[in-house]
Amino acid sequence: MNKASNCPRRGELLRRIRVNLTAIRLIGLSFGLSLAAPLFAAEPLIARITTNIGDITAELNDRAAPTTVANFVNLAQRGFYDGLTFHRWEKNFMIQGGDPLGDGTGGPGYRFGGEIILRHNQPGILSMANSGPGTDGSQFFITHLATAHLNGKHSVFGKVIDGLPVVQALRRKDTIVSIRIEGDYSALFERKAAQLADWNAVLESNYPDLLVAP
Repeated sequence: MNKASNCPRRGELLRRIRVNLTAIRLIGLSFGLSLAAPLFAAEPLIARITTNIGDITAELNDRAAPTTVANFVNLAQRGFYDGLTFHRWEKNFMIQGGDPLGDGTGGPGYRFGGEIILRHNQPGILSMANSGPGTDGSQFFITHLATAHLNGKHSVFGKVIDGLPVVQALRRKDTIVSIRIEGDYSALFERKAAQLADWNAVLESNYPDLLVAP
């Protein structure tokens, strides 16, 4: 008799525990997201790439590749890319630029490790050129089509959202007139402050005429 009368109460107690645990999880998730939000840009960072034959607009992915995006944004905002050429072009593959020497051997004077997360799964992927692990610098390429053979080897950090015909039309010796970034990258730069300070020290030694660090 006592056992039977206690069963509904026990069932109700278990139901309430489950409801409370669910509420705690939701509160924790909400709290976690609110803490994490400042680590990334609230809106996607946009790169406006002006070339001698037209403009390209790319969306940068600072969540998947924060170090790579911080490097690219810093170089762009300091004017590092302004006036550099696209030194490599391969039909139905990609266009590559970002080398101050213009021959595929140059860079900013420092190197860093890749963030091999995203895939080269469509045309217009922005990815870092390298000569092996730990050799990312300033050179980047934009794909003409999906290039699965590059997956696991190069850091994808963005994608073209406008101007893909310009990407397809670019050839070797065409010029990057400028790259400018739109959006709030302050949270990203705060996270990467120590690395940015090291990079900027090298840039200021090697390229003293660059714009002031953002």
